[in-house]
Amino acid sequence: MTKKLLRALAGEAVWPPPVWLMRQAGRYLPEYRQVRAEAGSFIDLCTRPDLATEVTLQPLRRYGFDAAILFSDILMLPWALGQGLRFAEGEGPQLPPIRDAAGLAALDPARLPEAITPIIETVRRLAAQMGDTTLIGFAGSPFTVSCYMVEGRGSKEYEHVRMMAWREPELYGRIIDLVTEQTIVYLSAQIDAGAEAVMLFDSWSGVLAPSLFRAYVIEPTRRITAAIRARYPHVPVIGFPRLAGTMLGEYAAVTGVQGVGMDTSADPKRAAALVPEKVALQGNVDPLALVAGGAALEREADELLAAMRGRPFIFNLGHGIVPQTSPDHVAALVARVRAA
Repeated sequence: MTKKLLRALAGEAVWPPPVWLMRQAGRYLPEYRQVRAEAGSFIDLCTRPDLATEVTLQPLRRYGFDAAILFSDILMLPWALGQGLRFAEGEGPQLPPIRDAAGLAALDPARLPEAITPIIETVRRLAAQMGDTTLIGFAGSPFTVSCYMVEGRGSKEYEHVRMMAWREPELYGRIIDLVTEQTIVYLSAQIDAGAEAVMLFDSWSGVLAPSLFRAYVIEPTRRITAAIRARYPHVPVIGFPRLAGTMLGEYAAVTGVQGVGMDTSADPKRAAALVPEKVALQGNVDPLALVAGGAALEREADELLAAMRGRPFIFNLGHGIVPQTSPDHVAALVARVRAA
């Protein structure tokens, strides 16, 4: 029998729905913290196949999720292209910002295949251990990856990248094109190694005006999805345009993705009305409801399940698990979904 998550992504209203959680491998698990300490740096954790495989599998052992997602980071792509990446404790990722053509020219796509070799080896090792669990590969969407590449770090408003999109559309378009092309290469390598579905994370898409959203979120996602579908017709794509708001329906209809992630702010019933009925919705319990646990979490889970019954759906959070989450609350949530 086809795996539950793949059935949902094929347009089937599977019930109870498949369940996995964004950032299910992470700091809320004591076993993760132990491996993270052993790794030394976060980049080392992402590029040591033995450790990355172990932390990917840890939440499966605890909770029996219907999917495992490759443990890595969306910024491993610019890292692989030669943009110096480091993770400063308490400050998040930092890169030399690309603000002109010379900065863009310093990136080297020829580096990517060799640089991602350990990440692809992790995918290969995971694929051999999945059983009934679906292995999801992933990348950052071009807009969100470009946010960090241009800003050089995280930001609330991403002013530099937005001003570049308005003032220097030719330069910014070249950045987006490069990231789009290399994302196709990166995801294709993951699929060749055994990823059964892939996900595109567009964490910062909500900062864009609709015209820029169409140009730099929808269009690159459409290009990536079309390329994956042409090469691997059986491999579905999940898109997560966080804070897309009313653009969610257009995103789903135009990009060709088989699944759309709803963020915490999305109304599930409204999303179901906007998104084509055969496109699976994924989401969207508030990660802080998971921290709260108890009656609040039960109510949120039950309301989401009721809203999604009868359509293709994957139970998840509206963003990633936060470090202060109790592992017991995760177990309780999975049990409630499975009993639906």
